[in-house]
Amino acid sequence: MYDPSTICAISTPPGTGGIAVIRCSGEKSFEITDSIFSPYAKGKRLMSQPANTLLVGTIIGESGIIDEVVVSVFRAPHSFTGEDIVEISCHGSGYIQQFILQLLISKGARMALPGEFTQRAFLNGKMDLSQAEAVADLIASTTSASHKIALKQMRGGFSQEIRNLREQLVKFTALIELELDFSEEDVEFADRTALKKLVTEIESLIRKLVESFRLGNAIKNGIPVVIAGETNVGKSTLLNALLNEEKAIVSDIHGTTRDVIEDVVNIHGTAFRFFDTAGIRETQDAIENLGIERTFDKLRLAEIILLVVDMTNPLRLILERIQKIRDKVENQHLIIVANKTDQGDQDTMQSLKNIELGNNEDLVFISAKSRSNLDELISCMQATLSINQLSNEDVIVTNLRHYEALTHAHSAILRVHEGLEIPISGDLLAQDIRECLHYLGSIVGDVTEDEVLGYIFKNFCIGK
Repeated sequence: MYDPSTICAISTPPGTGGIAVIRCSGEKSFEITDSIFSPYAKGKRLMSQPANTLLVGTIIGESGIIDEVVVSVFRAPHSFTGEDIVEISCHGSGYIQQFILQLLISKGARMALPGEFTQRAFLNGKMDLSQAEAVADLIASTTSASHKIALKQMRGGFSQEIRNLREQLVKFTALIELELDFSEEDVEFADRTALKKLVTEIESLIRKLVESFRLGNAIKNGIPVVIAGETNVGKSTLLNALLNEEKAIVSDIHGTTRDVIEDVVNIHGTAFRFFDTAGIRETQDAIENLGIERTFDKLRLAEIILLVVDMTNPLRLILERIQKIRDKVENQHLIIVANKTDQGDQDTMQSLKNIELGNNEDLVFISAKSRSNLDELISCMQATLSINQLSNEDVIVTNLRHYEALTHAHSAILRVHEGLEIPISGDLLAQDIRECLHYLGSIVGDVTEDEVLGYIFKNFCIGK
């Protein structure tokens, strides 16, 4: 896939700004830029400059000076792509950016494809595939949690975990395959007891990585939170309070919300994807019933369910509402939100505090209308997925491709474990271990097909 041509692109966001950066990478990047750049320090050419040098000068076209710029020099192999790189910092006029880009192309460069700079960094061994994908995640990060995970992956934390797993398996694979060469002598080079212990450890590690995708995907795309409950209990009022805007219509009329209202908000560095759903009740209204069906669909997709109950209702009715939703909950975290505490009966509230909660349940008393105790509710939501407890050592899977590869690797290592228990022949064991190694290798790019690379990098922005 490697193309030695010199590529160029605008690396800063589209539009007009104070400064823009145009990047040029390839073996002719110095030569091409020299042909349009005139430094103020006479006699200095980019070709002769040491690495990490800045030069001030002008870009010159056929009609004269185009702009005053700063040119940065990065020499191979100590650059982002591993090639010679020139970065031109010009004024952020769209006209100037396009003019300089056209000049570079007219002198022999070509327009970079989406993600081609990062792709060259991967092909030149500057980073592995999972690190390259983390570059895109870092650019797209919108919260401190997603930024923290992407930065750790870009710096090789996830890659190192995968490589450690592969190295341990490779040693045993070599020994098992050596046994196959001496099959007639009926000898064993690989200690089956040690292999069984190693396989158990690796299965546990891979399983933890697979399970971490639930958290990683939620952090990356926003933790799905469904606000559910009967009609007129304050669900829309709660949504508006959490979003700090009048997103949903609030009315005393039952059944006002008939469809799912969705919005994402960054709260204390964590993205929550809220779904305000139709109130659950018996009704003859066909449209409202359709909305209630969608409510139950969203409950299945949620990570957190905020069950809003009305504290002005009798305790018996409140407990019935709670049990009704409990029957629908599977692995989600249920937070019972006791609303309208400013109007509710104190004895009812005290009785509700004494109810027995499940392992995956919490109870929070609030008044959505006056926005009281919302901080406790938010803290409860954040504690649910332990996002604030993530350490620098935690490896979290956020990429769907990695998750699928790990799932296949986990299936293969389980077959190895079963094969050692039976036991089965060394050639079958070796086949399953090789399959596990293949999927682990595909994550970091040790085993990657060209079409996979094309799919990954086409989703990058041009200039990166």
